[in-house]
Amino acid sequence: MTPLTSIDDVLALFEAHGDDRYDEELSQRDHARQTAALALAAGADDALVVAALLHDIGHLLDLAAGGTADVPRLAHHERVGAIALSELFDESVTAPIALHVEAKRYLTAVDPDLVDRLSNGSRTSLGRQGGPMDETELEHFRTRRWFAEACALRRWDDDGKVDGLVVPPLSAHRSTLERVARPQP
Repeated sequence: MTPLTSIDDVLALFEAHGDDRYDEELSQRDHARQTAALALAAGADDALVVAALLHDIGHLLDLAAGGTADVPRLAHHERVGAIALSELFDESVTAPIALHVEAKRYLTAVDPDLVDRLSNGSRTSLGRQGGPMDETELEHFRTRRWFAEACALRRWDDDGKVDGLVVPPLSAHRSTLERVARPQP
C-alpha cells in the first residue's frame, strides 16, 4: 500500500472509488461528507472534522487494491487508513481514525440498544470486529489518549448514513484538509 502524501492523492482516491457503497446503502463519498458535516455541526476542531471525513479511507484503499466488502484485501480498514494518512496528517487526525472501530465496540457495550440502531453493514462488521467489548476491554479503552475523539467520531459515523441528505460537496473540505495537513516539502 502506497502512503497518501498529498491532498490530491486523497481526493483522487475518492474520485476513483467514492461511488462504491462497500458494505453500506450509501456511497463512501456521501458517507464521508455526512460524517464530516455532523462533526462540523457539533463544533469539532479542524483535525477531528478531517478525521470524520477520512475515517473510512481504508475502505477506499481496499477497493483500490482490488478488495471488496465480502473479500477485503486489506484487513482492519481503520489501521490501514491511519497508516496511509500518517505522512500527511498527525495523530490528531490518524488516532481517532485508528480507534473508530474500537469505539464502536465500546459504545455498543455501554449502550446495548445501539446495536439495533446500527446500519446493517455496521451491525454485520461488528461481529467480525469482535462484538461489544468485555469489561476488561472497556476499562482499557477508556484510558486511551484519543478515547473521547474516537467516540465522537464513531457517533457521527453511525449517524452519517442518511440516503439523500444534502451536505457540502467533498471539494468544500479542501481548505480544511490543507490547513490540517503537515507541511509538504
